[in-house]
Amino acid sequence: MCCLWMIPMFCSYAQLKVYSFEEVVSLSKENPKPIMVFVHTSWCKYCKMMEQTTFKNMEVIQELNANYYFVSLDAESKKEIWFNQHLFRFKPTGTNTGIHELATALGSIDGIVSYPTLSILDTELTIVFQKSSYMNSKTCLSVLQNYK
Repeated sequence: MCCLWMIPMFCSYAQLKVYSFEEVVSLSKENPKPIMVFVHTSWCKYCKMMEQTTFKNMEVIQELNANYYFVSLDAESKKEIWFNQHLFRFKPTGTNTGIHELATALGSIDGIVSYPTLSILDTELTIVFQKSSYMNSKTCLSVLQNYK
C-alpha cells in the first residue's frame, strides 16, 4: 500500500536563464532563437516591478527558456559589449550620467529611450518588436508566443 505522506513534497521553481550578448552570439550559431532584450536601469521602479512579477511568472520563464535567449541590459552599464560586429560603449551625458550605446540602439523608439523597454530580435538580429513600458505577465506571454 502506498502512503502519500511518504512522497517528498517540494516545489521546483524554474529559473530564468539570462545570457550575455557574447553568449547569445555563440549559442545562436548552433541553435538559432530570437533574443529578448530587457533594457532597464537600477533606479527604474517599473523595471524592478517587471523583474519581481513578469520575469518570475512560471509561464513566462518557461516560454523564454524554451524559445528565446533572454538578455538583461542595464542601460547605464559601463562595460564594453561586442555584439553584431560592433563594439558598444557607455556614453556619458553629464556628471555621473550617461547611457550605453547598445541601450540606445535596442531601446530607442522614435529616438527616445525610456525604461523599461523590451526588444525582440529575430535570428538575423533585426528588431521585430519593441515596447517601452511595464508589461504584465499575461501581455508578455502573448508577445512571446507571437514572436517565437
